[in-house]
Amino acid sequence: MPSKPPYKDPNESTRVRTVDLLERMTRREKVGQLVGMHVGSFTDTRKRATETTAITDVEVAIRDYYIGSVSPFGTGISKYNQVSVAGRIANRLQRVAMNETRLGIPLLVAVDAIHGHANIERSTVFPQNLGMAATWNPDIVKRAARVTAAEMSATGANQNYSPTADIARDPRWGRTYETYGESTTLVEEFVSAEIRGLQGDDLDDPTAVAATVKHYPASSGPTRGEDTAPIDVSPETLWRVYLPPFERAVSEGVAGVMPAYNAIGNQPAHSSKYYLDEVLRKQLKFGGVVCSDWLGIRMLADRHQVAASLRDAVDLATDASLDIASVGGPEHAQLLYDLVEKGTVSEERLDESTYRVLELKFELGLFDDPYVPPKLASETVGSSEHRAVARDAASESVTLLQNRNDVLPLNGEDDVFVTGPNADSIDNLLGGWTVYGVDDSQGQTIYGGLVSASGPEMTVDYETGIVSDVTLQPDEIAERAAAADTAIVVLGEPWYLHEFGPKSITDSSSGFPTRNQLKLPDVQKELLETVCETGTPVVLLVITGRPLVLTDVVDQVSGLLVGFFPGIEGGGAIADILLGRTNPSGRLPISFPRTIGDLPVRHDWLPHPSPIGSQEHLPSYNPLFEFGYGLSYTEFTYKSLEVSDRRVLADDGLSVEVTVTNTGNRSGTETVQLFGQHLQSSVVTPVRELLAFTKIDIAPGETETALFELDSEDLAVVRPDGSRVVESVPFELYVNELSREITIR
Repeated sequence: MPSKPPYKDPNESTRVRTVDLLERMTRREKVGQLVGMHVGSFTDTRKRATETTAITDVEVAIRDYYIGSVSPFGTGISKYNQVSVAGRIANRLQRVAMNETRLGIPLLVAVDAIHGHANIERSTVFPQNLGMAATWNPDIVKRAARVTAAEMSATGANQNYSPTADIARDPRWGRTYETYGESTTLVEEFVSAEIRGLQGDDLDDPTAVAATVKHYPASSGPTRGEDTAPIDVSPETLWRVYLPPFERAVSEGVAGVMPAYNAIGNQPAHSSKYYLDEVLRKQLKFGGVVCSDWLGIRMLADRHQVAASLRDAVDLATDASLDIASVGGPEHAQLLYDLVEKGTVSEERLDESTYRVLELKFELGLFDDPYVPPKLASETVGSSEHRAVARDAASESVTLLQNRNDVLPLNGEDDVFVTGPNADSIDNLLGGWTVYGVDDSQGQTIYGGLVSASGPEMTVDYETGIVSDVTLQPDEIAERAAAADTAIVVLGEPWYLHEFGPKSITDSSSGFPTRNQLKLPDVQKELLETVCETGTPVVLLVITGRPLVLTDVVDQVSGLLVGFFPGIEGGGAIADILLGRTNPSGRLPISFPRTIGDLPVRHDWLPHPSPIGSQEHLPSYNPLFEFGYGLSYTEFTYKSLEVSDRRVLADDGLSVEVTVTNTGNRSGTETVQLFGQHLQSSVVTPVRELLAFTKIDIAPGETETALFELDSEDLAVVRPDGSRVVESVPFELYVNELSREITIR
């Protein structure tokens, strides 16, 4: 009996197996490993159109072109997003790759699992990333990522196009909710936690998946706030603000990187040798797989116009060090093959990318067993244990911004009136990158959650209030609101993707949401005014994917809560907060502007001259609600801020202790946020930057201490070339109203 070739021997090292397989492959087989293929139609998220790419098309491409990566489900455009179907589809395609090709190379099965495996029906859907960031708790993100990985792997998926490492710099951008907020430090910590959760302790763990960090090197500060528009950014800001989360991802061993659709300056990320090769490969030392955003290569010709044809676009992207064309299909495969045949793309360059893809597949254990047990998905996806993690995340994410006259928590004997377009919608609790049209049996809406959680002494009355951008029966709404002890008005944004689409789902006569409008639409404000004019105390609950301008409504209401698309358990979690069963602990990961004209509004703004006096300038940072803000049902008092040494050597670390007392009558969780500022430096630095944070639980009347350990990196100045230098300058630390100046020597 002939012995196994080394690449099929699980006892051999990954390197030995990868080299052996690469040497056996033909040029056509190598090219195939660098090409992916989707199932479904790009034009219809509701799946009503004839599918442009069918499962049988993918099977043919695997046999004929050796396609190495597929996205047959879990993307929002496939008709195979049912939990009972996905695993069978994955196994079916893996069998073609393993049994009907010469070398039997398994497939990467990639999905968009941005906030849970949410493009699969009945999955556990977590708050959107902006909501997860509002928890200020990286551990809950790691737990959520572990759940996501388990549900993905149970359906046969092994690569996730996540985490998102973008820094939210402009709330007009329609993908703000996909980010972990406006602070580089906050984003770094959450990206790190998500990668560790997705990839587990080792990629060959059956429940581990390959994380793919995106959108490198920057996509979240586009011109005009328009999705995929160019990023016009200085080198210093790129290195100080945008790149650190990607550096952190690489240090955590992230498996993949996805470039942005955008051009950085005049260089499209998908074809930039500087960003993909010089910075990512050489400076950041990334040795993993670079996967295109779905249409990123084609857009080099169609939209950026830096390539004369798709053939030229394939050449540019390959030369820049991109590995996988995520949905290139047979057309891309043939073009790349021809480029290698003609010597335009070298065999060496082809081998580099093929090696990286094969290496990842070996690390994932796919060559040894790429299949999933048929019943595993139904047993795993949306399990009660997983939903409990989503409930914890939603509970920690909801943020209390106003509580006049202690309108919250509600009295258990109150008569409550609930209204608003987001009060009884599960889809609008979930937001985009989720199967649309979620069955009501899968979760509770805010209204449903309040009814379920209320006791026999509380009555909960409900009226939709708005249908098709029209206020329904305002006189009846006013009458029912006037009869209540408290009114809960649930407004905000609906489900959307990218540039607030697709229109087949989001189209409305109000034109909301859109990037040129951050105020609530008139019809929502009219509903709120109708309720407020009754004199009944009103709690405004805003469900949204980004900061909205609430300046014109905040004074009308007694209470204000914000949930950034809080997920499948959001209804029940919000009900518990309204009733006081959960003490809110969310804190804003992003600033809320007073007007759209104030943008950009960022806590880490750069100081600047005032030639005719500062009194002639409007404040540089004067948000309605500032970064890090959030209230509790109890009160916290900061007692002291102590440092281990007021004079710090450049190479030494620094210990910081902060004492906090709960001066209220409820147990609560406080987020202690440590900021810093260079009082002098060789380059202009922000007026304050978040250095570190931690959450502490404090019982009534008790005092707890938060300890921070800073190293030289935390005190460094970032120069335009990306270098970090610790300078001998005065430096100030801030926590709440406390501050301490230190000297770096």
